[in-house]
Amino acid sequence: MLESIYAFLDQNEIFTSTTILHYWSGLTMTVQLVVLSLFLGMILSVPLAVARTSKNPWINRPVWVYVYIFRGTPLLIQLYLIYYGVATIEGIQQSMFWAIVEDAFYPCLIAFVLNTAAYTTEILRGAMMATPRGEIEAGVAYGMSRFTILRRIILPSSFRRALPAYSNEVIFMLHASSIASVVTIIDLTGAARDIYARFYAPFDAFLFVAAIYLCLTFTIVYGFKRLEHRWHRHLRPLES
Repeated sequence: MLESIYAFLDQNEIFTSTTILHYWSGLTMTVQLVVLSLFLGMILSVPLAVARTSKNPWINRPVWVYVYIFRGTPLLIQLYLIYYGVATIEGIQQSMFWAIVEDAFYPCLIAFVLNTAAYTTEILRGAMMATPRGEIEAGVAYGMSRFTILRRIILPSSFRRALPAYSNEVIFMLHASSIASVVTIIDLTGAARDIYARFYAPFDAFLFVAAIYLCLTFTIVYGFKRLEHRWHRHLRPLES
């Protein structure tokens, strides 16, 4: 079986074992970027969402400005500013930060994290604001502190309500990761560009990558559907 597959790949002009390995390396880079961005973005967005719901303007307004800027500007522009702009700052090349800036992976990761954190902050803020008043009053009546109410009542129920909207953000982040190739990162799209430049076959190169993105998207949708089925089972009517 494997021998026949390798024989087919060796006879094919474009999809050889070498190009498939190149696509595989691009796939691993894409998955690594997306997973790290979403993980770090979620960690950053939780305290920002809590601060966003604060009635204190000194806490609320800075977060609002950050969210407004990163949601109001294209991710590509943010990536250009972090990758190209930071490198032009005087003295940056002599500082300890140059080791981070000169590698394209880290500026790209920073841009993705800041962008997805801004969107996730608003998703969580909306879910937190939608927390039923009765749940909070029940926590107060039980003698819980404000932090305990936040940890035991508001955040868990907010994560469940935010799940459908956050699934869209995950898919958006997967699709947006394709711009990483503009800063010399060989992700899925970058691998397709390399194959296209070598064989001058745009349909073969990019349709194959589109199929991979489609499979990844369906996998994400299925995973979130399973999570929704599990986390929202208390909302389903009891079977008679």
